[in-house]
Amino acid sequence: VCRDLIPRRSLGYAYVNFQQGPDAARAIDVLNFNPVNGRPIRIMYSQRDPALRKSGVGNIFIKNLDKEIDNKALYDTFSQFGNIVSAKVAADVQGVSKGYGFVQFAEQEAAEQAIEKVNGMLLNDKQVYVGPFQRRNERGGGPTMFNNVYVKNLHESIDEDKLKEVFGAFGKLTSVVIMKDGEGKSKGFGFVCYEESEGASEAVEKLDGYDKIEDKAWIVCRAQKKAEREAELKAKFDAERRERLEKMAGANLYIKNLEDTTDDAKLRELFADFGTITSCRVMRDASGASRGSAFVAFSSADEATRAVTEMNGKMAGTKPLYVALAQRKEDRRMRLQAQFAQRAVASGGMPGMPYGMPPPGVPPGAAMYYGQPPPGVMGPPQPQPGFGFQPIMPPGPGRPMGPGGPMQYANMPMPQRGGMPGQRGRGGRGGRGGVQGGRGQQMRGFNQNMPPAPPAPNMPNMPPAPETPMSAVEQLAAQLPNASQDQQRMLLGEALYPLVDAVEPASSAKITGMLLEMDQSEVLHLIEDSKALSDKVQEAVSVLKQASDEA
Repeated sequence: VCRDLIPRRSLGYAYVNFQQGPDAARAIDVLNFNPVNGRPIRIMYSQRDPALRKSGVGNIFIKNLDKEIDNKALYDTFSQFGNIVSAKVAADVQGVSKGYGFVQFAEQEAAEQAIEKVNGMLLNDKQVYVGPFQRRNERGGGPTMFNNVYVKNLHESIDEDKLKEVFGAFGKLTSVVIMKDGEGKSKGFGFVCYEESEGASEAVEKLDGYDKIEDKAWIVCRAQKKAEREAELKAKFDAERRERLEKMAGANLYIKNLEDTTDDAKLRELFADFGTITSCRVMRDASGASRGSAFVAFSSADEATRAVTEMNGKMAGTKPLYVALAQRKEDRRMRLQAQFAQRAVASGGMPGMPYGMPPPGVPPGAAMYYGQPPPGVMGPPQPQPGFGFQPIMPPGPGRPMGPGGPMQYANMPMPQRGGMPGQRGRGGRGGRGGVQGGRGQQMRGFNQNMPPAPPAPNMPNMPPAPETPMSAVEQLAAQLPNASQDQQRMLLGEALYPLVDAVEPASSAKITGMLLEMDQSEVLHLIEDSKALSDKVQEAVSVLKQASDEA
């Protein structure tokens, strides 16, 4: 099943490959037009070369179809003329036929024969038109023909007789109606239908803006079906939205980490020195409380760039601001996914767990969430050469012998919290005998005056141990002891965030930050056990919801 790259929604079509051609032919005969989830499916042979499909050879157009004629009925009607590649009746979003359809034959001769035999015939008591298919740009560009006229902005005193008097001057009328509510009062609009399309066109041209009755200007235009009107309005709004986005490209800023007391006026005052502000708004929830984020739009991209340069990281009250160019949600998700893939290829150390970038909105110096490395750190640290085979170093000043020294075996799956840099009892390098028999156990009876033992160059009686591939969690656990505290948090967050995002994408950054406050061994367990991770995520969601309700 083919799906959209970002939201993973079905695109509505799929491919099925059979080993034998007769099996595919039988599948088409048996399953074609059968309903699946309430919608009839269409099955046809896949054409890798789109030249035939785009050429229009053998493609015919049928209009004025009865609403009861569906894809199967259309296929059965035209299958007598030749092998049909595709047959489709156009339908709206509710699945109701639009009254026209398309049939494509494998041979042009079959299409010509179908046009000759069926054009002008009655199908379900309706005379249909059948002709060769033409693309929109190939059709005649003449005026649209219509008979039904829509008029609105009518005064309450206007009745249907008055409409007949005004509109009757342009041609013979077949019907006139003013829409009314349940109490019989006019809704202010109505419909006028002409017998000839010329009269309807002339009425629209002459009466649009008519204001000789009660000084209210009429709006007169071609009557449209609801679906057609919605499609036209959607196209209009989309065009306006694209134009607005293009105009504001690079000039719209996203700000977060605002104090709760910051309102629109205070935000405008903060950014007023950088240029002309066209829009300024602090985002609020349903209760009116600030969400801590806002948008500021400038009149030019240069002004916005200067604001980002000078305001990002600047203290506003007691919090550092995060300021960046605003992005659409789809663009931001695509950028993050591309960065995930790029970091995964670049790191090469943890297959299946890509390293990501910081989520938009993480200010410098704030609590570190997934993908927020400290300054100067470009990626996870790699184990040093000879890791786990260092010579024994005697304890001395600044190097007390203790558990959890920063150098431990690479195959130790769960590093102790006591080994984090910066804690009391920070150990030196443990030798081969310094950590045997357990994770970081202290060596007893160690003589502090003993000189360091040189490493043995050859050990003929001990064959090298076979190298076994390490799991992703083991690789992560091996990297943690060599990393600083910030780097440890970054490494764990890099591995944890994609897993949390798959369970709860709406609050994945916050939940990842909450889980990183746990013990490292517990975080590693969550990365390894999807069931435990799911339970913890649901628990975090409940905590966030409770905090939101209390606020």
